[in-house]
Amino acid sequence: MTRSESGLDDATRVLVQLSAAIASSDEATVRYWLTQAARDVPPEQTEELILQSYLFCGFPRALNAAREWRRVSQRAAPTSDEAEDIHLGEEWRERGEQTCAAVYGSMYEKLRLNVRDLHPALDAWMVVDGYGKVLGRPGLDLARRELCVVAACAAMGQDRQLHSHLRGALNVGVEPAALAETLTAIAGLIGAERARSAQLLLARVLGK
Repeated sequence: MTRSESGLDDATRVLVQLSAAIASSDEATVRYWLTQAARDVPPEQTEELILQSYLFCGFPRALNAAREWRRVSQRAAPTSDEAEDIHLGEEWRERGEQTCAAVYGSMYEKLRLNVRDLHPALDAWMVVDGYGKVLGRPGLDLARRELCVVAACAAMGQDRQLHSHLRGALNVGVEPAALAETLTAIAGLIGAERARSAQLLLARVLGK
């Protein structure tokens, strides 16, 4: 990820703002940030962000964002996608294991055990669907994906997941300055209280 001195390039800054908007804002605000993305972000990156938003924000918000994106961008949907090929299940599992391990680092095995203790289905879905079918897709690099996950978790006030993905972003090579700027960039979208909470959590993660 090419960075400015402050941590984020312009396209990535718009992506994290769009991610926060999809997670917590009304349709007019989402439409505004989709318009900015159409101007400043490669379209395949915007589409990948919209697709991954269903993991963290749910299908309703992902579907609404996708509908607005088609209107704003005037781009037709692709005629096919790897997600349609059910025979790729084992490939998605392997890709998911690799991607999840990259994000969680030394905590990967503990994470798998903890989630499996909640329910084996959640563990399988996390690895195969979450990290394999979605976050491991080409089209958007893992560093930008993690920054967008950070933005979404902060917007929704999901501090436990935010803590994990702040660490995950660092694990996949995101610089602390980029994380700090991400939280600054979305502060106006998520409100002062949530922004302050996220910034304090980042400080704890960085040991400050």
